[in-house]
Amino acid sequence: MQTPEKATGAVADASRGNWLDRYAPEWLKPYGRLARWDRPLPLLLLFWPCGFALALAALAEPTRGFDWWALILFYIGSVAMRGAGCTFNDIVDTDIDMKVARTRSRPIPSGQVTKRQAALFLVLQALVGLVVLLQFNATTVMLGVASLVLVAIYPFMKRVTWWPQLFLGLAFNWGALVGWTSQTGSLALPALLLYVGGILWTIGYDTIYALQDIEDDALVGVKSTARLFGRRARLLVALFYAATVVLWVTAGLLVGAGWPFLVGMLSVIGILGWQVRTLEPRIPANALVRFRANHWVGLAFTAALLLDLVL
Repeated sequence: MQTPEKATGAVADASRGNWLDRYAPEWLKPYGRLARWDRPLPLLLLFWPCGFALALAALAEPTRGFDWWALILFYIGSVAMRGAGCTFNDIVDTDIDMKVARTRSRPIPSGQVTKRQAALFLVLQALVGLVVLLQFNATTVMLGVASLVLVAIYPFMKRVTWWPQLFLGLAFNWGALVGWTSQTGSLALPALLLYVGGILWTIGYDTIYALQDIEDDALVGVKSTARLFGRRARLLVALFYAATVVLWVTAGLLVGAGWPFLVGMLSVIGILGWQVRTLEPRIPANALVRFRANHWVGLAFTAALLLDLVL
């Protein structure tokens, strides 16, 4: 008997009745699933570092103001490059995805899309990202091109290191650097603190995400911080989150942020603290909900910076 996912082509770990499955034409659905358009929240985890970097740069030079057009461009670029990264990841991980219950319904292992078709779709998305990138200054363009190295190596890291979450953090938070340089033309300490804080944040939230697959990962030999940390997962996630807050607050203070920013950061601390306090590592659904809450962390941090800029 076919499962609902197999009958409709839907992916097992996507929300039932998501917009892609409900409204997209049939020919587009497999490609949308490759690009994870059926799961928009993780896209925002790639986008928000661009957003809070733009806000931090605006605080560093308040007379310039916040660049809303750059924010729109970075959102379009995030959609394209997150989709390209996921497509590349699925091409590389087909053999693993076929062995894991949560991922075997993805388009390539389920036969909805061939690897060749996926590769062509990957190139198309990368070209969209390139067009967006070329709207910025030379430093930002060079940084954007350099990020492709991280995108290329990330899918292989789960095979060779217990710290693939670190490499995801390096790639996913690159927007903190390009967002800053798009406004300033060069890197500076606040942007670097923002970036390192984002890396630690990603290690924390992706460890939570990896708790869903810990048994399957052990069977197929995939490494992760969730497996490495074991029973200490909650404690170590808490430490990574705490270090994130320290670095982000320091970055804000270095550009002159004051009490409105610090008050706004209480919401960031509250969301991160709730995740740790209520995390049940052995319950996959619990981990997924706490992982998804990190979209609100990025939004809250950006809002805290903008609040200070306004007040």
